[in-house]
Amino acid sequence: MNVGQAIKLCRTRRGISQTDLAHKAECSVSYLSMLENNKRDPTLSTLNSIAAALKIPVSIIFFIAAEAGDLNGIDKGLQGELARTALELLNESHSV
Repeated sequence: MNVGQAIKLCRTRRGISQTDLAHKAECSVSYLSMLENNKRDPTLSTLNSIAAALKIPVSIIFFIAAEAGDLNGIDKGLQGELARTALELLNESHSV
């Protein structure tokens, strides 16, 4: 699971800078940077704060963070559709 990469993808798709997201999520820019670069593992409360700041469910971050083996049992076609839908939702609103 690559949570840092998922956070970064969600943030950039939303068009938000690290500084703005860190401020909205009430964490430091350096900590957010470490999360995005997988140098730290976020707590669930931190992930909830980041998701709230991005105005998305935390489950979207977990889904995007999932790696190949994490989604065993879900049809590959459905995985692709869910991923496309999640990314489309991130693109729909840049007014965060």
